[in-house]
Amino acid sequence: MIKSSIKQASALFTALVLMWTATSSSAAEAKVKSPWGDFVEKDFPFFSSVLEARKIGEGWPADNLTPRGIILNLGNDCWACFDTDLLRISAFWQGADVTSVAMSYGSYHLAGYKVPEGQKKLPEPNGTVWLANGLYPGWQLGKDVSLSDPRPPAPDVKELGRGPIDPQQGQFKALRLVKDGGVMLEYTVGKALVHERVSARVVGGKAMFQRSFRISPAGQDLWLVVGRLKSPAIAAVDNGAVEWITGTDGIIRLQVKTASAPLSFHLVIGEAENPKTWKVQMEQAPPSLRWPQTVTTKARLSSSKEAYVLDEIAIPDENPWKRNIRFADIAFFTDGRAALVTFDGDVWIASGLGGDMKAVTWKRFATGFHEPLGLAIRKDEVFVNDRNGLWRLVDSDLTGEADIHEMFCNLYAQTAETREFAAGVKTAPDGSFVISKGGQQGTTIGKYNGSVLRIAADGKSFEVLGWGFREPFIGIHPKTGMVTVSDQQGNYVPATPIHILKGNEYHGYLSGLLPKEKYPAPIAEPLTWIPHPVNSSAVGQVWLTDAKMGLLTDAMIHIGYNRPELFLVRMNERGSRPQAAVISLTRDLGFAPINGAVSPKDGQLYVTGMQIWGSTSTNISGLMRVRYTGAPSPLPREIVPMDKGILLRFDVPLDASQATNLASYSLERWNYKRTASYGSPHFKLDGSKGTDPIAPSSVYLAMDAKSVFIGVPDMKPVMQMRLGWGLAIQGRATFANNAYFTPYELTPFNPVAEGFEALTVDLTPRAMAAAEATPVTVEEGARLSELMGCVACHSTDGTTLGKVGPTWKGVFGSQREIGGKNKGKVLADEAYLRESIKDPAAKFVKGFEKSDAGMPSYEGVITDAQIEALILYLKTLK
Repeated sequence: MIKSSIKQASALFTALVLMWTATSSSAAEAKVKSPWGDFVEKDFPFFSSVLEARKIGEGWPADNLTPRGIILNLGNDCWACFDTDLLRISAFWQGADVTSVAMSYGSYHLAGYKVPEGQKKLPEPNGTVWLANGLYPGWQLGKDVSLSDPRPPAPDVKELGRGPIDPQQGQFKALRLVKDGGVMLEYTVGKALVHERVSARVVGGKAMFQRSFRISPAGQDLWLVVGRLKSPAIAAVDNGAVEWITGTDGIIRLQVKTASAPLSFHLVIGEAENPKTWKVQMEQAPPSLRWPQTVTTKARLSSSKEAYVLDEIAIPDENPWKRNIRFADIAFFTDGRAALVTFDGDVWIASGLGGDMKAVTWKRFATGFHEPLGLAIRKDEVFVNDRNGLWRLVDSDLTGEADIHEMFCNLYAQTAETREFAAGVKTAPDGSFVISKGGQQGTTIGKYNGSVLRIAADGKSFEVLGWGFREPFIGIHPKTGMVTVSDQQGNYVPATPIHILKGNEYHGYLSGLLPKEKYPAPIAEPLTWIPHPVNSSAVGQVWLTDAKMGLLTDAMIHIGYNRPELFLVRMNERGSRPQAAVISLTRDLGFAPINGAVSPKDGQLYVTGMQIWGSTSTNISGLMRVRYTGAPSPLPREIVPMDKGILLRFDVPLDASQATNLASYSLERWNYKRTASYGSPHFKLDGSKGTDPIAPSSVYLAMDAKSVFIGVPDMKPVMQMRLGWGLAIQGRATFANNAYFTPYELTPFNPVAEGFEALTVDLTPRAMAAAEATPVTVEEGARLSELMGCVACHSTDGTTLGKVGPTWKGVFGSQREIGGKNKGKVLADEAYLRESIKDPAAKFVKGFEKSDAGMPSYEGVITDAQIEALILYLKTLK
């Protein structure tokens, strides 16, 4: 694989950090020099973050939490946080920016760092706070000021992330980068349009903060709530049309008389005895180029002769700004250029994708977003979905860099919960947008956690499409607008589902903060289940509509994260409800993929992603093209469970001797149970644990030799079914694969209509052939640990950083300290290891009791012989 020198340096850095510590809690603790520059770039005027200011000391507002904060870099180590929901300055401070505990900030230098779920470890002002406000609007209408929160409460009244105030009262509009290198805030208050710039100076070692305003006529007087000051700071204003009032509560208010004429004024806050305002240009001219340099990389094209191959495209990790590149999503312009967004808030434009890709040119386009995982392009305009909302990026002077960050929609609430990720955004055929929000909650219950929302094409309204998800990632059909959603196995999610959304249904996940198994609504069943060992961490879906991908054209591709993999999803719409089968397309990705898109230039699929959660991938990030070579493909065209068996259709003629050999096929089926436990064992149809193997009774080859029908006695609906095959293309090599599907409905098999001779399917039950015994060897145990995804959660080298389970190194024979309800020490002998595999919830190693990615039970999932092989392997990890 292609690795640039800086990426190799990053890998070395990560390895050194992992050897140094397994318990580091922030990037500041790393003792090894990072190859990357600062997460917060000193020459850019803002970044986005949660700001936790409820703990800054006595005398300050006790409810000062900002889930949606624009952190303004004022220079001279001075900072401000503007709350886009409440249109307030939540804090001014002097010192460093914020504590580096957020998921993106903390892992930027320290790969593998993960912040705990909930709201107990949030970014705080990293310095001396000089001003703060409580949870009330910074601008208000009416005769007096209210210091209470006017927004409707969340389901949990303790949740402070309640979304924006009523747009009739005020609404955040945009961030405008200006010529002097700063940024202008733009928002409305009532009918008035407000432009604000915030600046700072340090005079004689004393900080001075200034807010400068230009306000259009409002039709009424306005109130600006300045806030509470730290003694000995004082404040002053330079316009007599602004009346100064300090309440008995110590909160400074300004009555702004702007009923009929525009008004400009400056408000200064500082330690000086007689603070003076200073002139600030309220210009709106865009800045000159901030990032004039470009970066050129190239691709390494696959030489494989397979039908579908992977071309690796080097990402711009060696760049003049030393930015860590962790791409999360990709979208294409109509001319074939691509926009990619990083988890750290940067947007890059890539030119030259397609063909041999000997010169791919990268240009920085924007930065400052809050942990975005989704990016979309509509009519060649770039939209970024982050925790603040959905932004539209505007390059007003056509320099190749965005100078206006327009808030397209933030009408929905966002909490400070660390797992309420802005998980994705897709454009719909009608111009609307679909976004998804992470659902794991550790402190409070919010309004839209774990929901999928549709934002109207004009950004002025939204609706809930579905809810009750743990960590949803989405796809959308470019022509029909059908919305698909994957979720990730966990508590209440027994395996990996792919859903089709319809009618604002509930999808089964419950926060651990809610009463166990008291579901608030009927649970919508998925399009199909996928076994956890096959796809343990589901992410986005991509439709290859109008692609140039051979038999994959118009198909859905589902993306697997934990064990990097792409899956082909074959839809089955023959019955009254849609069904689907999932087949592995490729596992040869060197990074953890999240999203993908089809290029309008070459019609091929491009996939990108980055590693931050548990994954077996070796690279931090990457970009690959899935290219169709034109060679024959052994992937199936159709998989249909029917009343008498399963129809399996290909695009290539099959070798008759292999296709008609019953030994070429294997089948099994099982159910799951949805409970409060993490995941689910496999259950036979009689309710006992395990899977039901099925012996096919007959097999028939179609007249064109491209389809087979496998006769299966006693076909019936079940939650999960697996069909495996080992076949050969006529005159070519053999091939093998497995399909996983949920047969809700069994359509009748009509042999002649399906291309077979007239026949009667033989459904005489056959005895199962004796299964080949699992070799109980160290090698088999090591193979199983990879196959089942164990290594994504457990290290074998003693480290725990980036892992959600304890290390396996030295586990056998060690004393394990158990946390939770079964506190104490136990010997990690064979019995303990067996129990941990079959019933992981029986005993939790201390420190892992509340992991947000618990271990599923493998009882009934793997055999006793396979468990013994795993134990043999664990014994070798001394």
